[in-house]
Amino acid sequence: MARCSTRPPPPAAPAPVAALANLGSDGCWHLDVRGLPPPQPLVAILRHVDGQGHDGRPLVVHHDRDPALLHAELAERGWWAERIDGDPGEVRLRLQAA
Repeated sequence: MARCSTRPPPPAAPAPVAALANLGSDGCWHLDVRGLPPPQPLVAILRHVDGQGHDGRPLVVHHDRDPALLHAELAERGWWAERIDGDPGEVRLRLQAA
């Protein structure tokens, strides 16, 4: 019969964290949330929208899928989003304060 270890299990690997938004050469902030499990992409996007770091510039979000819940959250905050061309397999959205 196998015995269980009395030592605690190793800590779980930390969940991936979205990179901070980076200012691109196009003058827009860019936030890549591809590969993050829900709800981390939504949280990262709203953190940027709610923060003071956006300085009125558009935010371009690079996502794996259409973030359906994002649109209502943006509307409540006075923002809107439009889908723009992106890389194959990517959903790219341009967000802007109204």
